[in-house]
Amino acid sequence: MFSFFKKKFSSTPAAPEPAPASVPASLPEAEQPETPMAAPVAEMLAELIVAPPAPVLAAEPELAPAPAPVALSAEPPVQVAATEPRRSWMDKLRQGLRKTGSSIAQVFTGTQIDDALYEELEAALLMADTGVKATEHLLADLKRRVKEAKATDPAAVRGLLVEALADLLRPLEKSLGVGLHSPTVMMVVGVNGAGKTTSIGKLTRHLAEADQKILLAAADTFRAAAREQLAVWADRTQVEIVSQEGGDPSAVTFDAVTAGRARGCDVVIADTAGRLPTQLHLMEELKKIKRVIGKAQDGAPHEVLLVIDGNTGQNALAQVKTFDDAIGLTGLIVTKLDGTAKGGVLAAIARERAIPVYFIGVGEKLEDLQTFSAREFAQALLE
Repeated sequence: MFSFFKKKFSSTPAAPEPAPASVPASLPEAEQPETPMAAPVAEMLAELIVAPPAPVLAAEPELAPAPAPVALSAEPPVQVAATEPRRSWMDKLRQGLRKTGSSIAQVFTGTQIDDALYEELEAALLMADTGVKATEHLLADLKRRVKEAKATDPAAVRGLLVEALADLLRPLEKSLGVGLHSPTVMMVVGVNGAGKTTSIGKLTRHLAEADQKILLAAADTFRAAAREQLAVWADRTQVEIVSQEGGDPSAVTFDAVTAGRARGCDVVIADTAGRLPTQLHLMEELKKIKRVIGKAQDGAPHEVLLVIDGNTGQNALAQVKTFDDAIGLTGLIVTKLDGTAKGGVLAAIARERAIPVYFIGVGEKLEDLQTFSAREFAQALLE
């Protein structure tokens, strides 16, 4: 259903892969480690990734231990469009949002458009964790649309609500960019249990099948299960991983980014330790990891992604605000939307902190992680 990157071909046989660049014996004094804290792609992820427009890559030269910065592409990325419908995905999304949508749909079973209908709709939206600001916006916009359309049937009002919700969510639509930087460095954060490491694994699988060379950084160094889980995904997708038991997360990410540059990787993805936004000392560690990544590669990380659990409702919005204030988020991955009655939280995010939603997930399977479409989400929720 989706296409990804354009495959890259080389007219010259690739030179043998150089050994990983050595990591400096110590980081700059200001960044010394602190006390430990932490089916096929054509059917997936349409409008996901942008690839560099074109240059044919020559054989990879040998790099010195301290490689020079990689120049950025001078041309804009090329968007790869979807080639097939996402019918099966929409069916899963509708099923996943059924608990949220059914409570809202009941509002439109009457025969009149009156104040009682709008009051019931307001209550249903708030119960779906749409939030006060987004609910007020949607109701005002809906009343305007009903007046302009001269609608008299509650079923027609439901269709107008789909349009209003799609317009509200549209600022969240954005494609995740890969190809403008060499490598593109992604830092992934989130609270414990949100599905962070699993989401990284799914994204890695899709990127690897799109012919991207990926290096994973297991920067959740104090939870053995996280390193092992990431190592399993690395093995399945045949990508490399930098891991260190009990080490400093900043040192691991520095090592990984340096090695990724030396090995000619397209993407480096750093998995960080899960933490609550109220754990201020651990939030400070995230800031340090981000600074150290910038020392390993100028301008990195290029993406700072927060994985949030759709079941947490308004708490998810609080997480978005706190992590964004601390480290500057560039995108979101919203997981576990299946089975929740709180799917309206995306409307709250759109109204109060419109950070792009790159992916949404409605299950454990690889194909259950897909790119976000405002119209698809509104239709799945309300139609």
